Amino acid sequence: MDDLLPELCDQFPELVQVVEPMFGNFGGRERFGGEIVTLKAFEDNSLVREQVALPGEGRVLVVDGGGSMRRAMLGDMLAEKAANNGWAGIIIYGCIRDVNAIADLDLGVQALGAHPMKTDKKGVGELNVEVTFGGVTFKPGHYLYADNNGVLVSPEKLELAE
Repeated sequence: MDDLLPELCDQFPELVQVVEPMFGNFGGRERFGGEIVTLKAFEDNSLVREQVALPGEGRVLVVDGGGSMRRAMLGDMLAEKAANNGWAGIIIYGCIRDVNAIADLDLGVQALGAHPMKTDKKGVGELNVEVTFGGVTFKPGHYLYADNNGVLVSPEKLELAE
């Protein structure tokens, strides 16, 4: 099944919320999903660094970077750490860098765009708070699914009927 999101929307229209189209697919894994872990930080990826160092257990890190197009919240070293630690994917409401290296990793990565400048490291941000962008509120413990068709969230894990 190549187009997961249309199938989920057809089967669970009452459960899913679709994020407004804004993200590009940058990771080596074009289709991914899992339980949501959120963080909110503006032009500081210290919390991203902390989270990807932890066991991902198939979860998806949702980063509210305030939509900043001036700094990259994720680069190749952090993305590689996330892949090695079992994260399914990362959604960045902001930018990433090292796009060619990230494309080679077994990790789903969607972001608004690419920017070569790294962030400041001040340790500022909030973890596991509700974040809202793209017309959807992302809640820790809910589920996110992403592919080339977009991104959607659900309050529960979705399984397609055969």
